Amino acid sequence: MIDAAEARNEIRRLMFAYTDALDGGDLDAVASIFAHAKVRVDGANGGAIGAVQVREFFSAVTFYKGGDRCDQDDPASTPATQHLTSNVYIEVDADGLAASARSRFTVFQACPNFPLQPIIAGRYQDRFEHHNGRWRFAERVEFIDLIGDLAHHLDAEFRETTALKIP
Repeated sequence: MIDAAEARNEIRRLMFAYTDALDGGDLDAVASIFAHAKVRVDGANGGAIGAVQVREFFSAVTFYKGGDRCDQDDPASTPATQHLTSNVYIEVDADGLAASARSRFTVFQACPNFPLQPIIAGRYQDRFEHHNGRWRFAERVEFIDLIGDLAHHLDAEFRETTALKIP
């Protein structure tokens, strides 16, 4: 029998592990977190499924810059972002084999010549599955509600060609 409170704690840790990995520029960890999941942005075509596609997606669209250097050409640098996940609500299915979550996110960024500011905010709708005694992501859908200056964070081609028409 699954303990619902412990399930919610483990799922919350998994959700926060994603933000830690992404802010740290660890795309291998991001890919591992979503290894068995589909990740998509609402309004965008398709989505990424599994570790390889998820890593390719984040690598292609996210600029990684050192917090003090903001050098997108330096492969050792990390993004100058802080993802905050809030209003986390997790519901574990009665059978204990699946769960859903909804939450809100706000991303802050600061670089030289780019003062600290929120650059994007929205919502996550997640599905999880319990597999071999552990919880894992099954799906993440990101809904973008507020958009600021993404010029130092998302690839220009992605911003221009996505169905979301991100400025």
